[in-house]
Amino acid sequence: MLRPSGLPEALQNLERTLVMGVLNVTPDSFSDGGKFSDTQHAIAQGMRLNSTGADIIDVGGESTRPGASRVSVQEELDRVIPVVAGLAELGITVSVDTMRAGVAREATMAGAKIINDVSGGKSDPDMLATMAELAIPFILMHWRGPSDEMTTLATYQDVVEDVCAELETQVTRAIESGIKRENIVLDPGLGFAKTVEQNWPILQNLEALQSLGFPLLVGASRKKFLGELLADENGARGVDEREAATTALTTMLALRRVWAVRVHNTQDAFDAVTVVQRLQTL
Repeated sequence: MLRPSGLPEALQNLERTLVMGVLNVTPDSFSDGGKFSDTQHAIAQGMRLNSTGADIIDVGGESTRPGASRVSVQEELDRVIPVVAGLAELGITVSVDTMRAGVAREATMAGAKIINDVSGGKSDPDMLATMAELAIPFILMHWRGPSDEMTTLATYQDVVEDVCAELETQVTRAIESGIKRENIVLDPGLGFAKTVEQNWPILQNLEALQSLGFPLLVGASRKKFLGELLADENGARGVDEREAATTALTTMLALRRVWAVRVHNTQDAFDAVTVVQRLQTL
């Protein structure tokens, strides 16, 4: 299984898909916005996610849901840094979901071990050079534009080929900026500048992404395309009613030996990964 270098020793040699638990310290994220905006509640939630199977807690201080507006750098720092520091002091591996180099730097100083940039280094011109200096795992996601524009950018000749080609371009930029190849993780960006139907070919053709030669993180948890798949006469399935579908995808991704899945329900994800691991060791 491909994995990035620079992970904590406890995670570096695990021969299974890792579980990354989502911890949004925002008022407006699509699934859990507002639930953990208080620092102490957020730290407690991070501890709960860790105790129920999360190998990594991904702390985000800025919503990237479609249509979301940006917050100031200071507001993002105020939301994120105390939570990162609190979890890191407990020995929990923390990643930070940010598009800003300054936040990445401060978060790393506070104890973050991974930076998860949904813009793949495109949003902040200083991000790639900063990540080269920090020399920690960098999750580079496929991204075409900011949240308030991305629904207009979902035009592809072939979504799988185009996503792979655009990720390769970003990887080249990252390496040319000094980021070590072994520190890079790729994320196809499900739901980002992609229609509901465009997510499925990406999941069906993971081998195309894996052929790029980097570990993969996939974040499908509770996303709109699952709600639309499960729609009935009352409309799309609600966000909190998409867990079984999310777990089905987690199982498939673990069978395909994806490096990590980013999920809201860490217990269900960990259980699915554990079952797959058992089957793979028979």
